[in-house]
Amino acid sequence: MADRTLKTSPQIYARIGGVIYLILILAGMLGEIFVRGKLVVGGDPTATAQNIMASPVLWRMGIAGDLIMHVCDVPLMLVFYVLLRPVNKNIALLAVLFNLVQTSALVANKLNLLAALFLLGNADYLKAFEPHQLYALAYLSIKLHDYGFGVGLIFFGFECLVIGYLIYRSGFLPRTIGVLMQIAGICYLTNSFALILAPTFENKLFPAIMVPAFIAEMSLCLWLIVKGVNVPKWEEMANAGGLSAV
Repeated sequence: MADRTLKTSPQIYARIGGVIYLILILAGMLGEIFVRGKLVVGGDPTATAQNIMASPVLWRMGIAGDLIMHVCDVPLMLVFYVLLRPVNKNIALLAVLFNLVQTSALVANKLNLLAALFLLGNADYLKAFEPHQLYALAYLSIKLHDYGFGVGLIFFGFECLVIGYLIYRSGFLPRTIGVLMQIAGICYLTNSFALILAPTFENKLFPAIMVPAFIAEMSLCLWLIVKGVNVPKWEEMANAGGLSAV
């Protein structure tokens, strides 16, 4: 019997990728806006600690939401690689590598949020510290998470630049979205390097500088769900490179 390879339409990958991307965005918003944005009081370790101690389940839900976001990163890497490798296989692989570093860094960074929760617990070993010391250490862990998040987004910014380039060159996805994704990459890189090099300046930039990034990512997400890819053009480019959906 002849060997037969089951081929999946790129449109299916596009639809699945769009749904995964939407889950990723919503999960990220849960942790950053609706949990930490509600519980963390900038510059006030005591108020922050009291908020977390009053709502430990909510704090844990924020961490879980972040982890769901990073789990979604993995299949989304595959989707983008499959969809965009007909444009340039090596550059599509480069996007995957940038995303791998970003996701690994951000997953490890969740330990800082767990550390803040541990420091505000009631374990016997914590009695060696005064409450205000524990509050300060917990707040420091949260600040470390903020900076770790910024470091991870440097790699995501480069991924957005690469993805945007591939979309712009593809012909089977709108060039406008490709440009928007490259703008998103510049916004992420600007915000992250400002956080490291000039935090006072970054405070003035954020969150306004993240608006173009949100628009770009949501546009790509919704386009994949509603429209998908132009299949004939995708197949034409894939066939020219000897590729197919897997």
